[in-house]
Order: sequence, then structure tokens, then C-alpha cells
Amino acid sequence: MEQRELNELLAAVAAGEVAPDEAALRLRTAPFSDLGFAKVDHHRGIRQGVSEVVYGAGKTPDQIAAIIASMLDAGQERVLVTRLSAKAAEEVERLLAEGLAFADDESGDVPALPVFTYYDLPQLATVGEAPEPDGMGPVVVACGGTSDIYVAEEAAVTAEMMGNEVVRLYDVGVAGLHRLLAHADELAQARVVVAVAGMEGALPSVVGGLVSCPVIAVPTSVGYGASLGGVAALLAMLNSCASGVSVVNIDNGFGAGYQASLINHTTP
Repeated sequence: MEQRELNELLAAVAAGEVAPDEAALRLRTAPFSDLGFAKVDHHRGIRQGVSEVVYGAGKTPDQIAAIIASMLDAGQERVLVTRLSAKAAEEVERLLAEGLAFADDESGDVPALPVFTYYDLPQLATVGEAPEPDGMGPVVVACGGTSDIYVAEEAAVTAEMMGNEVVRLYDVGVAGLHRLLAHADELAQARVVVAVAGMEGALPSVVGGLVSCPVIAVPTSVGYGASLGGVAALLAMLNSCASGVSVVNIDNGFGAGYQASLINHTTP
């Protein structure tokens, strides 16, 4: 159950259209669905402002499809699935199309499934359309090199699915600072910046010295041997001399996009 549905239920009770006992029953049974292999949390959107997101790695396509179906059946308008291979995504989409029938109107004459979109580079899928941006300002997602885009896109799509305007600045790393400085206006207007980098992980420190908003640093596993699979970038970001820089885990674009959305939806 999302906040909108809760408001509608309470309004129906106030209008005398739904009995209090029936409303209480809906609220008691709505918190989660037990699928045996997963307990799908339908109240997360009310508690946290963002509905549950599916982590695809380690789950079978049948499990992912069943979880998505449970969410949609409970009224969740959109679903984000992270760490999903292209092969698994194809199977999940097929299972959803075969097992679900949604109606575009009350007559039920036009069966339809919410739009299923797969993003190859960040390996994630979305079910349903992204909402209209309602954050306090733009979220800038910047990455050091083209090789870091797979993580940057995970952050960007996550933020968009959570109602944020996203500005992408890609391949603006410290090997050519003029490329970043050419986007000084976009950086100045940002409500929050997600800075993604591998190698030595210097980009967040540079960005942190240019902006007045929070900077979320994301180390990637991009780099040669001594980068230690992103550990070098992680340690560099944790030791940033720039104020206002926080750090998420290696390759965790989702965590950065989620945190950026929380910041962008916090009123001053």
C-alpha cells in the first residue's frame, strides 16, 4: 500500500463508503505478502516514502516475477529491479506478460501490463513509468570516465524512478578538469551531486570543492591491479579533504541514487 492508497482508504472511511472494520482489516492484511521464498513489504512506501525495490542477483526469474506481481497486485505503481541480467530480464518479462492481465480502464476490455523496460548498461529493469519529478531541484550524476557509466546509470535511473530530475555529466574526470568545469552552471544548480569514479577516485573531492550541496561519492571497481577492485577509490573518497562528501559502497549506484532522492525530497 502506497501513501496515495492509504489517503484514499481514509477518505472513503470518512465519507462513509468503507466501514471502519473493513478498513482495519485491509490495514492488518496489507503490510506484507508471504510468498514462501519472500515476504513482500507493501507498507514500505508509507513508512519510508519509497516502495520496496527488488535486488535481482541471486533470485530466479520465477521468484522475481512473483515478487513484482505481488507488488503490482497490492497497488504499487512502479517497481525497480536492480542487478538483473539481460537473460533473466527477458524471462521475467515473459512470465509477467503470461501471468498477469491488467486493464487500462474499468471495463477491463484492454488487457495491459505496465511498461517493462530493461537497461543493459546498469543491468536493471523498471516496471511502470517514472513519476513526474517532484524533488527540490536537479540531481546531478557525474562520472569520471566512460567505463564508470554502468554505475552512474544505476544511480541515475534509480533517482528518476523516485521522482527526481536527473542531469547526467559523463566522462568528466580529473584527467581533464576542463571537461568538468565546462559544466559549472549545472553543478551550481544541483540540489545534490552523485560523483562516480574508479581508478584513484579523485572526482568527488574536486566536485566537493566546487558545490555547496551534498556530494555522494561512489567508488567503482574500474582500474588496474593496485586499484584493488575499487578499494583504492573507496579509501580515497573516505579520506576526502572536501567537506560535505559522503561515501557509499563500491559500485553501489543504487544506494547513491536512493540517498540522493531522500536529500532532494527533504524540505529546507
